[in-house]
Amino acid sequence: MKTVKQEEMRKEYKRQDLGKGIRGKHFDDYGKGTNLVLLSPDVAAVFPDDVSVNEALRSLMKIARQSAAGTRKHSTVSRLVSRSR
Repeated sequence: MKTVKQEEMRKEYKRQDLGKGIRGKHFDDYGKGTNLVLLSPDVAAVFPDDVSVNEALRSLMKIARQSAAGTRKHSTVSRLVSRSR
């Protein structure tokens, strides 16, 4: 396959045919919900698409919430026990 340098346009394109660019045209939309991340190759091998990544992260969030809730319950019980003594 033939490679083309980044700064060169293909011969079939002419700059004047492309029209004038508008700076920041998609900036507002980008800020509303786009969150792109770069996965390391070893992680990308295990999670090949956005669905699998989101499922794994949601599972992790659920575990973290349960763990945090368990920690809070334990510390509240410990305080109540120590106050009653």
